[in-house]
Amino acid sequence: MNSPLTHFDAQGQAHMVDVAAKAETHRVAVAAGRIRMLPATLTLIQSGTAKKGDVLGVARIAAIQAAKRTAELIPLCHPLPITRVAVDFEIDEQAHAVNCRAQVETLGRTGVEMEALTAVHIGLLTIYDMCKAADRGMVMEQIRVLEKQGGKSGEWRAEV
Repeated sequence: MNSPLTHFDAQGQAHMVDVAAKAETHRVAVAAGRIRMLPATLTLIQSGTAKKGDVLGVARIAAIQAAKRTAELIPLCHPLPITRVAVDFEIDEQAHAVNCRAQVETLGRTGVEMEALTAVHIGLLTIYDMCKAADRGMVMEQIRVLEKQGGKSGEWRAEV
């Protein structure tokens, strides 16, 4: 079986990809997503008066921690020596949303796209968790990889 899906062997069995022959390079991935909410919920986040405290501060720490623990959550991910995680939140008042952007870096043999995506997901889930008492209808959306750098395939950027 010749499959473009690298996590399956010739017999179609799931396996962890062998990256031993790959060169160690500086690898970077950027992912983003957003969570939409009621205007009053966004006001709670902005004012810092949410019952559970500093929503975006806690979400940032959760996102960073998630990037570091991705291999524990995604069964076929390699544990990576992450060298940098940066997580930023931006308020979009017009859309009543919070945008999350995560950049993850490593010096390694495989990319960090999964770590960047995991950081965004967990950052947004943390916002949901901290604000769900005020707004159970929040919607997480547009979660995706925006760019990656390093490795054999070089640079890639999502079409906007």
